Amino acid sequence: MKKLTHDQISENRATLETIDSVKKMPVYVILNSIRSSYNVGSIFRSSDGAMVEKLFLCGYTPTPPKKEVLKTALGSTESVSWEYYEDPKEIVKKLKAKGVKICALEQTDSSVPYYEIKESDFPIAVILGNEITGVDQELIDMCDFSVEIPQYGIKQSLNVAVATGITLFELRKIFDKDGD
Repeated sequence: MKKLTHDQISENRATLETIDSVKKMPVYVILNSIRSSYNVGSIFRSSDGAMVEKLFLCGYTPTPPKKEVLKTALGSTESVSWEYYEDPKEIVKKLKAKGVKICALEQTDSSVPYYEIKESDFPIAVILGNEITGVDQELIDMCDFSVEIPQYGIKQSLNVAVATGITLFELRKIFDKDGD
């Protein structure tokens, strides 16, 4: 076993010049009023790694070119398509009209484990809420379903960027099964 160099890893990756021709996973990520610029940058990076269709930054979520977002995004703000909406309900309505299923990553009285998402749930938009208050109830009311990441310790939740990474790569696993 030998660690790969950056050049070796890059050989089979898209570039900024070719990113638009790469098949993206039909997943949209909606960030509503995320406080931390570092969390937003980290979510950009995970979104690039999983190759999501698009990020929607809403409410008071920090946006590029904010320095702290760029620091943790490590260039992924250039490879991940994104748009800002002040009101997240506006983009949820637009996506629903296009047939996209809307999912809150939130603990609700009917949430299911994140790994129970099915191939038939694609295309899907995942809503992530504020680090303290989570996804707003008015957005949950617009969702088709909600998923949660089961917690086994004394804390009730994970950091929003960590939870996003876990969920996106589970979605990638489910989506890639479709191609088998």
